[in-house]
Order: sequence, then C-alpha cells, then structure tokens
Amino acid sequence: MEPRSAPEPDYDYSPIKAGPTWREVLRRLFAPLVALGFLLFKFGAFAIKFFGIFISVGGYALIFGWRFGVGFVALILVHELGHFVEASRQGLKPSLPVFIPFLGAYVAMKNAPFDPWRNLLVSAAGPFAGGLAALGVWIAGEALDSRLLVALAYTGFLLNLFNLIPLRPLDGGFIWRSVKALHHGRRERVAWAPAWRLGAGTLIYGGLIATLALGMYLAHLPQDRL
Repeated sequence: MEPRSAPEPDYDYSPIKAGPTWREVLRRLFAPLVALGFLLFKFGAFAIKFFGIFISVGGYALIFGWRFGVGFVALILVHELGHFVEASRQGLKPSLPVFIPFLGAYVAMKNAPFDPWRNLLVSAAGPFAGGLAALGVWIAGEALDSRLLVALAYTGFLLNLFNLIPLRPLDGGFIWRSVKALHHGRRERVAWAPAWRLGAGTLIYGGLIATLALGMYLAHLPQDRL
C-alpha cells in the first residue's frame, strides 16, 4: 500500500512579489475608470450605491488578482456590516453599506442624535467585526498553509488598525471624539457620562488598537515561509 502524500501547500501566491509599476496600474485601471465615469454621468449616485461593490472588486482584482480582490472587498464588507448591525441594534436605521471604489465604504445614518457612548459603540463595531474576520482568515490560512489567506488576514488587520487613527472621517476619529465628550461630560457631571463609560470607552479603543497590532504581528509572513 503506497503512502498518501500530504496536500500541496498554497505556494502560488507571494505577498512580496514585485507589484505592478504605476504605469501598469494606470493601464489596468483606465477602462474601469472610464466605465465608472460613464455610470456616474448616466446614473449619478445611484451607480455608486448599487454598483460600487462590483466596481471595487473589479478594480482591486485588476491590480492584485481576482482572489485577493474578492477577499479584500469581503473584509471591507464585514467591517461595514459591524457598523450596520450595531446601529440597527440601537434603532438608528442605518443604510446598507455603500462602496466607493478605491476609497472604501460607508454606512449612512440619518438624524442620529449625538450620544457619545452609543456613537462610540457604533464606530468601534466596524474595526471589531473586521478584526474578527481577519482573525478567521488567518486561522484558515494557517490551517491550509495558504499564503493568500495569511496575506489577506495581515491586510485585514492593517486596514482596521489604520482606521483607528484618531482623525475623522476614520472610525478612530469618531471614537476619540466620543471619549473626549465622555471625559468632558464626567467633569461636568452630565447624566450620560458616568465614570465607567469613560473607562470602558478608553479600554475599548486601546484594546482594539493593541489586538489588531498583535494580529498584524502574528499574520506577518517570516522569510522562511516565503
């Protein structure tokens, strides 16, 4: 009886292979950008709302390959669904995620009152969900010895960590605004700003940053695996 050979690892994807030059990127994106311009001219904002996710997948696929492009957009979608689910839980009636090709995506909420604690939870839900998605992809990548999945996980951790920079319109900017409002409200003895919320908000913000940075460290491919 012949011994069974182990499955071949996924070595056909190299996260550090030489990427396309800027001229190649422009050449690849010329046709999609022309199509995007036509859609905007013809249908206006309707085109972005309903075709944005498909245009995003196509654009990223032209640069990084279709597998990475689909995975990258899926990670962005999970991030935005985190905002959507938490906002829906709070009864804020958010819109479905809208993709803006090459700029990301957003979830709109109309007439949402400014409540620092509730706004903090909505803002933090995106990086939290995105981090969990990246963790799942990393675990799958390690189990399957897939460079593609590990590279996607690293990108997911990086994307969500970058989004926590305390500058608006990034999530970190809105979280930081909420933390400052809770600090000010606690000093002014405002009812919606008890001390525990300030402590919890600071812990959530710092915990997300530390966890996502750790995820990037773990998902980084060492040289002996390249």
